Amino acid sequence: MNIGNVLLALIVFSLIIIFHEFGHFIVAKYNKVGVIEFSLGMGPRLISWGKTPGGRRLLFFKSSKYFEEHPEFDENTVYSWKLLPFGGSCMMLGEEEEVDDDKAFGKKSVLARMAIIFAGPFFNFILAFLLSLILVGCYGYSAPVVGEVAENGPLAKAGVKSGDRITAINGKKIVLSGEISYYKVFHPFTGEAIEISVDSNGEKKTVTATPELAQNESGGQEYMLGFSYGKNVRTGIWGTAKYSAYTVKYYISTTLQSLWWMVRGKVGMKDISGPVGIVKVVSENVEAGAKAGKDEQGHLTKESVANVIFSLLTISILLTANLGVMNLIPIPALDGGRLLFLFIEWVRKKPLPTKAEAYVNMAGFMLLMAFMVFILFSDVLKLFK
Repeated sequence: MNIGNVLLALIVFSLIIIFHEFGHFIVAKYNKVGVIEFSLGMGPRLISWGKTPGGRRLLFFKSSKYFEEHPEFDENTVYSWKLLPFGGSCMMLGEEEEVDDDKAFGKKSVLARMAIIFAGPFFNFILAFLLSLILVGCYGYSAPVVGEVAENGPLAKAGVKSGDRITAINGKKIVLSGEISYYKVFHPFTGEAIEISVDSNGEKKTVTATPELAQNESGGQEYMLGFSYGKNVRTGIWGTAKYSAYTVKYYISTTLQSLWWMVRGKVGMKDISGPVGIVKVVSENVEAGAKAGKDEQGHLTKESVANVIFSLLTISILLTANLGVMNLIPIPALDGGRLLFLFIEWVRKKPLPTKAEAYVNMAGFMLLMAFMVFILFSDVLKLFK
């Protein structure tokens, strides 16, 4: 992997995480919760910045003990950049223990606390939408329009021709061309007939096509319908907003479907990537995009730069939508687990025992850390392979 691409991937990953934490931060500030520290990364602090009665101070390599010994930082948020570029935090007053202070997280109403916790994943979805606006506005969206149709292939026999727009497969609504790809992943074609709804120059019809065994790109055999698809379409302001929302919905739904497959055992651990694997994927996408548009002398062109930006936007939308969904899973130590505890408190009209919740969160955090170490080890092995 090119070191420049790796650094670019780390920047993308860091921006997505900081936007997530900013969601917690801004809603916490709105609810007048004291934020002790807002940080990017994990591990030892590299640089910290904070206000004191004597003015703003820039600090280097300070431990938690330093801030405990300097109460002048207590009334203001400390902003830190930490060593490991994975993760981030928005540490709030009274978040993990009972604190007798009106600015403590635990002193706020259940709904206020739920809003603060939910804001992190929600900001991931907001970021996904904003990036989609840029992507669709600048590059257009990929419409599920039929390209080449194999002569005497299943789709040709059904009467579908080049230029027709696919609107549904077996009743599943299709808006973007990527949804066709993911439909085939989650519902592999067999020799059984498939209902395909198309829009042919304004004429809507539903046809039946039976996939046939054919040679795929890797040289193997699989059931195929014999057609290509995908057409880049530019649209107006309303269309840009509409298809940006569809793009976010598409990535959220594919993440949920993947999670369901993982629960059912259809997705193995080898198919799951952590931060190292994600950086590798981002780096490879950037490299492929840059390579595709280089001139004969190997120099970057406007096309290659556009390809890199397109790749970065696409992978960033996927990552931030994925992070938002994953954080809402009701597992202790994740935002979803904390929301579950708060929902139980809201229903019971009283909080759960502090120690019980702390033990469950600690156990969940330890399991999560163990899982992350395992994924990290798996990612490193994949790099060497």
